[in-house]
Amino acid sequence: MFDKAKDLYKMQKQAREIKKKLKKTHIEAEQDGVVVIITGEQEVIEVRISDEAMQDKRMLQENITKCFNKAVKKSQQIGAEMMKDIMGGFPGLGGGA
Repeated sequence: MFDKAKDLYKMQKQAREIKKKLKKTHIEAEQDGVVVIITGEQEVIEVRISDEAMQDKRMLQENITKCFNKAVKKSQQIGAEMMKDIMGGFPGLGGGA
């Protein structure tokens, strides 16, 4: 039982380290003149819109939506990849024996 508590503490420590890395990770997505940059924690850092993209309001709205969705999906993939290393060592939580 003590070993499980030790393992849990180790996993929590690793998760905190990953959270710090995600906060420093910048993810950029682009869609037809719209650029969105977010952190790995999905906080928006910057949004850039080209002059050409400003010409059509409907398309701009669609491109902003698509761009944010791309950025969020990338951040989820990066987070999952980082967490895979932690979970792999704990049976029942994503792998390991």
